[in-house]
Amino acid sequence: MDNAPDDLVLLHGFGQNSRCWGPLLGLLGRHPLTAIDLPGHGTASEIPADLWRSASYVTGYGGVGTYVGYSLGARIALHAALGHPEAVRRLVLISGTAGIDDADERAARRASDEALAERIESIGVRRFVDEWLSLPMFRGLDDTTRFAAERETNTEAGLMSSLRLAGAGTQEPLWLRLGELAMPVLVIAGAHDTKFVTLAARMAAAIGDNAALAIIAGAGHSAHLEEPSATAAALNAWLTQR
Repeated sequence: MDNAPDDLVLLHGFGQNSRCWGPLLGLLGRHPLTAIDLPGHGTASEIPADLWRSASYVTGYGGVGTYVGYSLGARIALHAALGHPEAVRRLVLISGTAGIDDADERAARRASDEALAERIESIGVRRFVDEWLSLPMFRGLDDTTRFAAERETNTEAGLMSSLRLAGAGTQEPLWLRLGELAMPVLVIAGAHDTKFVTLAARMAAAIGDNAALAIIAGAGHSAHLEEPSATAAALNAWLTQR
C-alpha cells in the first residue's frame, strides 16, 4: 500500500448518527474523514436495509478507504469488507462481532430486538434515548459524549427498521468467513467491556496474521468516546505501520 493517507469512512453505532464521533475526529491526523448516516438513522432514516444492503449503501457513499465501524457500524463494516473488498482497503472494528453462533440465542436476540422496536414505537425516541443511555454498557459516557440531542433527531420508524433488518439477531454468523479478509484489520475493544474483549480476541485470531488487536484501558463499550486519545493513538499507530 502507498503512503498517501486513506479516507477514513466512519460508521456509527445503533441509535447514533454521523455527528456522534466526538473528540476522536480531531485526533486522526491528516486523514480525510467521511462520517455516514447508516440506514435507519439521521439523513438515512427512511432507508430500510439489512446488513448486506447497508454494506452496499455505505461503500457506494464512502468509496475506497479505511472503514471504521463501531458496534452496529462495525457489523456493517465487516459485511462491507466481505461483500465489497475492492472498497475496503483497511478495516477497523470497534466493539464488533461476527455474529451469534447459537441458533437459539439468535432467535432470542431477534425477539429482544423486536420487543425493543415495539418499545420505541410505544414511548417515542426521546424517552427511548433516556432509557438506552441508562444501560450499564454506556455508564462510561458523560454529558459531552452521550450525544442525547443528536440521538433524538432519529425517528421511531428508522430505529425500528434498523433493529428489525440489521439487529444482531438477524445477522448470519460470519466467523467461518473471517479468514477471507485479506486487508489489514484492527480490532478494538474497551478493557471494561469483557464480553467484547473476548469477541475481539476471537475475531483477531480467526482473521489471521493481517489482524491486530487493541484493548483500550479504562474504556467500556464506547471506547472511542470514553478514551478518545488512547483509541486514536492505537488507530494512528496501526495506520502508520500499515
